[in-house]
Amino acid sequence: MFEGFELENVDVGEVTLRVRHGGSGPPLVLLHGHPRTHTTWYDVAPRLADAFTVVCPDLPGYGQSSKPETTEDHSAHSKRAMARHIVALMRHLGHERFAVAGHDRGSYVAHRLAMDHPEAVTKLVILDGVPIGEALARADAKFARDWWHWFFFGQLAKPAERVINADPDAWYGGDPEAMGAENHADFLRAIHDPETVHAMLEDYRAGLGPDREADDADKAAGRKLGCPMLMLWSSRDDMADLYGDPVAVWRDWAEDVRGFAIESGHHVAEDNPADLAAALREFLG
Repeated sequence: MFEGFELENVDVGEVTLRVRHGGSGPPLVLLHGHPRTHTTWYDVAPRLADAFTVVCPDLPGYGQSSKPETTEDHSAHSKRAMARHIVALMRHLGHERFAVAGHDRGSYVAHRLAMDHPEAVTKLVILDGVPIGEALARADAKFARDWWHWFFFGQLAKPAERVINADPDAWYGGDPEAMGAENHADFLRAIHDPETVHAMLEDYRAGLGPDREADDADKAAGRKLGCPMLMLWSSRDDMADLYGDPVAVWRDWAEDVRGFAIESGHHVAEDNPADLAAALREFLG
């Protein structure tokens, strides 16, 4: 995987991030979702390396990146904290300004990064996500039925760690043929590490607490994203079922937004890397 890319662990102060980076051209950071690691981009990043310097970290708490200390308010796993760590990583690699694309939970980090650090983000790509605050404000019975895991992961009365760690393979699934053998092996290593599972659930707990509060504060203040934004969603996922036109949702949050669906299941980087890379290249180029 990632031929020509460098793999290293970078200490950014509060956490150490495992990261692959390579290519040449304007910098682009790709942020994965739950429960993947940076290796989900294995067939996307090389397709972009001729035009961009591509940076693919494991999010803080995920994969082989270090695990932030658990706090009572879950703020150490908030998207604000994760965004701060990604900015520190990019500066360590010599990039003061960069484009960012995030999928699933990574999309929330990308959104927060662009909102909190507008001086750093040139363009933003969101894959299969709307702001956490927006999702929770719109939550109804359908959302609760289809996205029940948000609330199972987020609650502490009966923590989900015990259920997941009893049989991670049954819980998370994962097909090596569909995912690619090396990517699947990296994914397995992550889901079989109880500390990683705990950190991933803390991400969701932060989602119901400090992340929602940050989004709600931005909306109340009328703050919007200033950089150009592209919203992409998987045609065989449920973004359109939940929100109709996902781009219309983002128009309340961004000054300049466009978007369209890609033929894919939820894990678009693995299902349709060619069309995803083409969409990124066109928008970012």
